[in-house]
Amino acid sequence: MHAVALRTPPLPLLVRPETFDGFAWCESRTLGWRAPAPVIVNAFEDTLPLRMAFVFEAPFAPLPAEYAWLHTGRDQAAAVGLDDTALALAPYALDDATDLLWAHRRPPAEVFSLVADNLNAVFWALHDWSHFHNHGDFTDRVSTELQCDAAALVWLYLNRNALVIDAPTWERYRQDALDNHLKLRALEPDSPCGPPRCLEDPAWLKQLADALAM
Repeated sequence: MHAVALRTPPLPLLVRPETFDGFAWCESRTLGWRAPAPVIVNAFEDTLPLRMAFVFEAPFAPLPAEYAWLHTGRDQAAAVGLDDTALALAPYALDDATDLLWAHRRPPAEVFSLVADNLNAVFWALHDWSHFHNHGDFTDRVSTELQCDAAALVWLYLNRNALVIDAPTWERYRQDALDNHLKLRALEPDSPCGPPRCLEDPAWLKQLADALAM
């Protein structure tokens, strides 16, 4: 089994302050991650990630739970030591988790760990991890997603050795995340969000990751 505490240090605010009413309400530090082996590199997809679960490490009654193996697959659950009764956040409740963790002031790392065996799932889990630590009303989706996309890319780079991903793989994910963000902007042209320069500049993202690693 591959078990790592992925480093997730807080990023600076990259969008308009009014995007969030609880920016960095809880300081992000690490996300416990388990997988049967180093991450499987697969394609970036903006759909519900497969073979991924935020597993409950402590009870949190306000959020709906489902059996973790339903989402990780029984093979992966067994490989990382989860039995059939282990519970995970219901995937439809990711937005609820952002709201309710903030409302109850429950640090996400006390509630969840991550099981995911593929890079697309890890990317979106890190994106969600940023949401969990930065609360907003989601009225400006473009700005909110930009902050969380940048966090996911920075954290992927910061944890590239633990995840065993190479530079070309990270760069493909950066380009795909940027393309996905531009599609969202095209759907919401009235967003006051500024240009996504942080996603456009790989050197800047890497420099930020290196600075946060100190």
